[in-house]
Amino acid sequence: MKSGKLIVFSAPSGSGKTTIVKHLLQQEELKLDFSISATSRYKREGEVHGKDYYFITAEEFQQKINENAFVEYEEVYKDNFYGTLKTELERIWSEGKTVIFDIDVVGGLNVKSQYPEQTLAIFVNPPSVEELEKRLRHRQTESDEKIAMRLAKAEREISRAKEFDVILENNDLETAKKEAYQLVQQFVN
Repeated sequence: MKSGKLIVFSAPSGSGKTTIVKHLLQQEELKLDFSISATSRYKREGEVHGKDYYFITAEEFQQKINENAFVEYEEVYKDNFYGTLKTELERIWSEGKTVIFDIDVVGGLNVKSQYPEQTLAIFVNPPSVEELEKRLRHRQTESDEKIAMRLAKAEREISRAKEFDVILENNDLETAKKEAYQLVQQFVN
């Protein structure tokens, strides 16, 4: 398997990591490509298979686990799997690009542990758990119960921030985007 560099962005849901990653992907000079995760969760409105995620059933996901097809995977909630297919890394590296991940904390640390020399792992720290809750509620995509689950998970994830190479504070999105750009530019060059 050809190899290259990997950049991991991890954070609790609602921290702004997806917005930052999308911003970086628009900077063509960085030569980044998005690692599309596979998931067994249901597709949200507006999401596209093969662009946002590879949507597969829990049974298909389990089969791929058995085939050792993942770099990393996690059962985030019951029968709700997320993972990175090895074929994704191969696809991106073969194009001479750096892989960028928008991935949960456990997955990000798993990638870092498998490719320690090739990976820059960045934790996007939200201003506060209260701000996270506000952002999650503003999305209007999940029930109160799901939001409560995400907030409980967020607190566990924030406690692991120190395991990343860099903690990027997202108190102001424009500042965080600029700082992320500088970190990534230094790493890929």
